[in-house]
Amino acid sequence: MIFTDTHTHIYYEQDAEKQELLIQRCFENDVNRLFLPNVDVASIAMINDLVAKYPDNCFAMAGLHPCDVKEDYQHQLDIIHKSISGRKICAIGEIGIDLYWDKTTLAIQQEAFRKQINWAKELSLPIVIHCREAFDEVFEVLEQERDEKLRGIFHCFTGNEAQAKQAIDLNFYLGIGGVVTYKKAGLDVVLSQISLSNLVLETDSPYLAPVPFRGKPNESSYLIYIAQKLADIYDVSVEEIASITTENSKKIFGV
Repeated sequence: MIFTDTHTHIYYEQDAEKQELLIQRCFENDVNRLFLPNVDVASIAMINDLVAKYPDNCFAMAGLHPCDVKEDYQHQLDIIHKSISGRKICAIGEIGIDLYWDKTTLAIQQEAFRKQINWAKELSLPIVIHCREAFDEVFEVLEQERDEKLRGIFHCFTGNEAQAKQAIDLNFYLGIGGVVTYKKAGLDVVLSQISLSNLVLETDSPYLAPVPFRGKPNESSYLIYIAQKLADIYDVSVEEIASITTENSKKIFGV
C-alpha cells in the first residue's frame, strides 16, 4: 500500500533530527510520496535540500503563494522562475488567490496567478491552486485561461458540489485534506456526489490536522486518518483509497 501526500510543507521543519523523524513516521504509515509546494523565495532551498535527501520520495514544485504576493512580487516571481531551470519540478504551485487575509492585493494576486499559469502551460506542467474565500475570482481566471494545457489540483478543496463539478470540468482534481474529518465542514456530503476518480489526498502539514489531532501541528503521517474518512464515505477499503488516489497523483504529476 502506497499513500501519496500531494501537498505538504514538511520542509518547514528545519531541525535535521526532527525532520528525519517526520519522514520516518511517514514511511511507517505507508506515506511514501510527498509533494512539496513552494510558497516564496526562501522555501526554494528548503525544498531542494529535502528532495536531495529523499529523491525517491520527495518531489518539488515552484510557485509564489498568493499571500506572499506583495509590492515586490515581480522580483519574487523572477527569482522563482529562474530557479526552475536545471532541476526537476513536477508542478507550478502553490499559486492562486487568497482574499481571507488581504483583499487589497486582488489585482496583483490575479496578475501573479495568470503569469504562473502561463509558466505551467509553457512547461506542460500542472498547477496546484490555493483558493481561500476566492472561488469566484479563481474560477474567473481559470475560465479565461481554459484550454487543453490547463490542469492540476484544487488544493484543500472545501467548496460546494457546484464548485467541485466546475473544478473537475476545468480538468482539476480535488485535494482532500483534514477538513473532511471535521464534523461541521460538510465536505463529506459534497464528496458523496463526486467520484473518487477525481480526488487526491493531502495534509497541508503542518496545518489543518485531521481529527483526532485537530488544533495540533499536522504531519504527513496523519494522511491515514484522511484516507480512513474517505473509505467510510465511499464504502471501500483504505487500500483502495490509497491505490486510486496515488494513481491519480501519478496522472497529474507524471511521477
